[in-house]
Amino acid sequence: MSLRVPLSAVRSFEAAARRRSFKDAAAELNLTASAVSHAIRKMEGMLGVTLFERQGQGVVPTAAGEALLEHVSRAFDELHRGLDLVAARGPQLLRLHCAPSLAAQWLTPRLARFLAAHPGFEVRLAAGMDYARFVGDEFDADIVYGPPRGEGLVVVPLCTETVMPLCDPERAARIREPADLLGEVLIQSDNKQVRWPLWFARNGLPAPRPLGVRFDRSFLAIAAAADGLGVALESTLLAERELASGRLVAPLLGRARDVTYVGHHLVYPATTRRRAPLRVFSSWLAQEMGIALPDDLA
Repeated sequence: MSLRVPLSAVRSFEAAARRRSFKDAAAELNLTASAVSHAIRKMEGMLGVTLFERQGQGVVPTAAGEALLEHVSRAFDELHRGLDLVAARGPQLLRLHCAPSLAAQWLTPRLARFLAAHPGFEVRLAAGMDYARFVGDEFDADIVYGPPRGEGLVVVPLCTETVMPLCDPERAARIREPADLLGEVLIQSDNKQVRWPLWFARNGLPAPRPLGVRFDRSFLAIAAAADGLGVALESTLLAERELASGRLVAPLLGRARDVTYVGHHLVYPATTRRRAPLRVFSSWLAQEMGIALPDDLA
């Protein structure tokens, strides 16, 4: 006869085993740590095995716990897949967190096209420099700028970006070679991975002192450059609308060594990869950026 282990106890076990912490599992499930601990002790009593061992401030599954986790994880994946199939018949909600500049400059202008192609979808978008913690099931995914952080996350590198000097057409008319930038107002971006010292070093020049205007967001630096305040060192991905309209130009295109890098990543908990809204959005995002998806989302 099958054991009648409560599903709530199995959920507590799965969250604790995945997060290696009763406290973090409790936060995810909106329970107290003592409630999670009690549920797991009751489950251990019913099964007649020890499922966890203490390790520092956290816990680790025993051999029996690891074996059970493998089966429980597959079961929950299958359950989520079934729920998603049913939910796909009704309105779909995508809860997305995103780095502010990519949200403002690249993603938001495309949302109308995404929603038109996917009737019945609703997008709830939050932007911020702090990474989504995925506690309490608040977000399905995050598009982060910089190195992703966190355990139990799937990380998908997005497209390669090209960073180059950008300015308004009038200023560009007097910039012919990299050294000409030494006499220009250089807009500083404080939270960028690629900054002026790296660009000047790449082009064999000493970087000038950081004078002029400073911003902590790329979308502000791009707007300032388009308004004639100076030269910004920014990603052409983020500045594509300003470049397309002619408000910004690349005065040294083909005459300087630009910097290329992968600045943004799509991240999501492994447990949410089966959700229909995430899969649909990820496929669209990959198509827009010309990248390949991991097998679990493709």
